[in-house]
Amino acid sequence: MELFGEFLSKIDNPLHRARMEEVLSWVMEKFPDVEPAVKWNQPMFTDHGTYIIGFSASKKHMSVSPEQAGMSRFSEEISEAGYEQTKELMRIPWNQTVNYSLLEKMIEFNILDKAGCSTFWR
Repeated sequence: MELFGEFLSKIDNPLHRARMEEVLSWVMEKFPDVEPAVKWNQPMFTDHGTYIIGFSASKKHMSVSPEQAGMSRFSEEISEAGYEQTKELMRIPWNQTVNYSLLEKMIEFNILDKAGCSTFWR
């Protein structure tokens, strides 16, 4: 978690900071083979040098970015979870629970789908 320390320190609300730390820790525990990184001032996880998933924080929500292919694949489930979405990310309001099952599916999808990928982005 030390790698994400500077990013986390910039989240003013202690409850939001704790939630983000919880999610990042969960990813590292659930997927020990993905590599944590901070790029473009955002925490993210890579696998064999390719992007898997990234996170960011705003005043009202946490954003989760599984790339456009991940968003397309899980669009219906994202809506069912009650999260807003764009082509590139979903927004989890700070006052809503994190759907870890959906997050797990997104990460697993990207790991498998990008297994042969030799670039950072699709």
